[in-house]
Amino acid sequence: MPAPHSPEFRRRALDLVAQGNAVAQTARDLGISESCLRNWMNRDAIDSGAKPGLTSDERKELVEARRRIRVLEMENEILKRASAYFARENVLPK
Repeated sequence: MPAPHSPEFRRRALDLVAQGNAVAQTARDLGISESCLRNWMNRDAIDSGAKPGLTSDERKELVEARRRIRVLEMENEILKRASAYFARENVLPK
């Protein structure tokens, strides 16, 4: 996977398209794929509120929340198993 481009590079590319340059030509001039540039344009439209969807900040927050939920669920499962294990250990034989 190629290295991600800097935010300044992305902004410059979006500004060139906003000035009226063709998307395909701008992508070729910058050495990126047209689909990549269109994805950046779509993300920029969502972030600016021109298009509905999750903004970059909201998406990042959602990813972090899901990661934290996974960790908490794993911790909870470990505690359940440990509790069951120790409960069996403490049972007195008849």
